[in-house]
Amino acid sequence: MTDAATRAAALLKDHRESIDRLDAILVYTLGERFKHTQAVGRLKAEHALPPSDPAREEAQIERLEDLARRADLDPEFAKKFLNFIIAEVIRHHQRHQS
Repeated sequence: MTDAATRAAALLKDHRESIDRLDAILVYTLGERFKHTQAVGRLKAEHALPPSDPAREEAQIERLEDLARRADLDPEFAKKFLNFIIAEVIRHHQRHQS
């Protein structure tokens, strides 16, 4: 390998190691988030509250879009990601109510 290719390979390795660490953080963060949403689902079921809260969901989407813009992340991607999570949370809440 040339010196440039060797340096590029080292940089690539560093980037991939960072990506792997960030992926782990994402997974553990989602795990923690779902622990809380499961508790919310049980609480809603115990008190006969609806599994979905459209006003909160819309506020969260707006909040996440703003955070995405500040983080230099595509807000549309952030919105799709949160919508996916919200759908999964609602599914869990509905299961608690069954």
